[in-house]
Amino acid sequence: MTDLEKALNEKTAPWTEIEYRTRQFWVFRDAYPVTQGHLLFVPTSQTADALFECYRGAYKFGYEGVQNGQWEGFNIGQNIGEVAGQTVMYPHVHMIPRRKGDMADPTGGVRHVIPEKGNYKKTKEQPIVESVNW
Repeated sequence: MTDLEKALNEKTAPWTEIEYRTRQFWVFRDAYPVTQGHLLFVPTSQTADALFECYRGAYKFGYEGVQNGQWEGFNIGQNIGEVAGQTVMYPHVHMIPRRKGDMADPTGGVRHVIPEKGNYKKTKEQPIVESVNW
């Protein structure tokens, strides 16, 4: 049994509408879609490799949707931790199709996770720069 199957059985992963399965990830419809076609790419094991495959799959699926005219763009993202908005603690990657007019001004894209910081072109504030030691 995979980590994902165990989580589904234990109800710690709430997803039910399976769209597609691979050995490393399953694709589910989001129960609260932001746009039509909003999908979740969920790793079958909680490993970095499986999660990376989710990102690869989400990108491939999103890009193919643009190429075949299903949508005009897409966002890929992940909420990690409650402070970042994560409500289901099993890892998963969102692929959110974007269409012209789905919001008034999409400038800033994923920056809208902090609404007042989303459109960096409308603020005179200087960006916060912090030194990071890798």
